[in-house]
Amino acid sequence: MKTIKGPAIFLAQFAGDEAPFDSLPSIARWAAGHGYKGVQIPSWDGRLFDLARAAESKAYCDEVKGICAEAGVEITELSTHLQGQLVAVHPAYDAAFDGFAAPEVRGNPKARQEWAVDQLMKAARASANLGLTAHATFSGALAWPFVYPWPQRPAGLIETAFDELARRWRPILDAFDKAGVDLCYEIHPGEDLFDGATFEMFLERVDGHPRCNILYDPSHFVLQQLDYLGYIDVYHPRIKMFHVKDAEFNPSPRQGVYSGYKPWVERAGRFRSLGDGQVDFGGIFSKLTQYGFDGWAVLEWECALKHPEQGAAEGAEFISHHIIQTTEKAFDDFAGTGTDQAANRRMLGIG
Repeated sequence: MKTIKGPAIFLAQFAGDEAPFDSLPSIARWAAGHGYKGVQIPSWDGRLFDLARAAESKAYCDEVKGICAEAGVEITELSTHLQGQLVAVHPAYDAAFDGFAAPEVRGNPKARQEWAVDQLMKAARASANLGLTAHATFSGALAWPFVYPWPQRPAGLIETAFDELARRWRPILDAFDKAGVDLCYEIHPGEDLFDGATFEMFLERVDGHPRCNILYDPSHFVLQQLDYLGYIDVYHPRIKMFHVKDAEFNPSPRQGVYSGYKPWVERAGRFRSLGDGQVDFGGIFSKLTQYGFDGWAVLEWECALKHPEQGAAEGAEFISHHIIQTTEKAFDDFAGTGTDQAANRRMLGIG
């Protein structure tokens, strides 16, 4: 067993145009001031990080690591959630996702996809230059508009979608393998990889690629009513990253999983600050520790009710409280008899 590292914080939801959220030095100091030991950096946010430069310059990456170290934190991972989303976009979502891309490729789905793939390739090299071993992203989605089987899906539709998704991602996975970095897909509604079954469909099509792994976030499983503790039992060999995010599901006569198109604050399923929702984090940290997860416990803050500053301030202590310092000896060692193999054989009557 190994002790989970943390607490850390994903900076995407906090970055902004005002201090201390407008530069890496100041936001890193802010995170450290709240008790965080690590920061997960959104690679698309130029206020904090230059992905293109990091992909080509080890000196720049050393500078970035130095900035974080001086503030009292280390970099846990980079994220390409927005770019990964654009590796596969169904035409129904062209307009909605176009803003994720660089201005010069907006309105051009082919150029946008090529840009997204290039961003992932850069992220692989940047992660290696930073000495990181895991990377966070989204899979994108071709089949998501057909998630509910009405109208009846034509035979082979989903298989074709996953074949194409795997074709697009295979070269990226190979690039991350060359860089020595695990590519971790956040299992998330809106992506084609949104539960265990869909991850398995994709994993099969990339031939069980060793760099095809999981960013585990239980909040998305609460909203789907999926067994998030059992998920760890099944998929722990592929879980290489962990977002610590809370959620709640409160069904009513008027709402269920789909939540009636309501805004987040009125939905039956909604994200909450740590400790305010229904996620059994004691169970999660126990299982991850049991299976030897030695990555970072990273707060991803999203809540429809609480102010982000309060959520961030409470999150570090919450995570620290749940991290299990693994034991180096068995609790009943005091009663050990120090028997040897010969004594064992005598006890079994086979001496």
